[in-house]
Amino acid sequence: MPENKSENPTEEKRKPKKPVPERKQEKIAEEEEELSVNITAFIFEWANAFMVALIVVVLLLTFAFRQVTVSGSSMTDTLASGDRLIISSFMYTPQYGDIVVVSHGENYDEPIIKRVIATEGQALSINYDTGDVSVDGVILNEPYIKGTTIRLRHPLDIPDKIPEGYVFVMGDNREGSLDSRSTEIGLIPVSNIIGKAEIRIYPLAEFGSVYN
Repeated sequence: MPENKSENPTEEKRKPKKPVPERKQEKIAEEEEELSVNITAFIFEWANAFMVALIVVVLLLTFAFRQVTVSGSSMTDTLASGDRLIISSFMYTPQYGDIVVVSHGENYDEPIIKRVIATEGQALSINYDTGDVSVDGVILNEPYIKGTTIRLRHPLDIPDKIPEGYVFVMGDNREGSLDSRSTEIGLIPVSNIIGKAEIRIYPLAEFGSVYN
């Protein structure tokens, strides 16, 4: 009677595993240790880069960029109450047309948002009969305003030239803005300007530059 063979033919082909040479084991251990060191170094470098980036962001948000929320209607139709803006302050020098956030004044404690109309050394005049605003003898083209530039209560006696370190500001809603036209606000010290409005981030439908 023929001898029974294994039902699994592969069993005959199996051979015992050869032991791994000692040198090879040492090499594998060294490679694993090196890999572990590399992973640790990578994690450390990544964590370090993350911390540096976080510090940079915090510094930028503290000293260069800030978020503010518009309150009131003095800048309509350019800005609406509730709009959220990003303002920049790093190395900022006020220029005509800039929308700026002013920290405070003698007669108000809350920040206000207005547009720079004239800066130090410039000659400003307002014709309240026609509503024309002139800087250095040139009538400004102001497509951004709403209404007519009217005389406010307690009108400011505008100096021949804006003094050094000051700016003259007005809201775009000329009939609904308390600004430098009145002694209640007056000329704005540049040192009281927090920064220049750059981007509207809310509402999302109007995300983008505030100067479009």
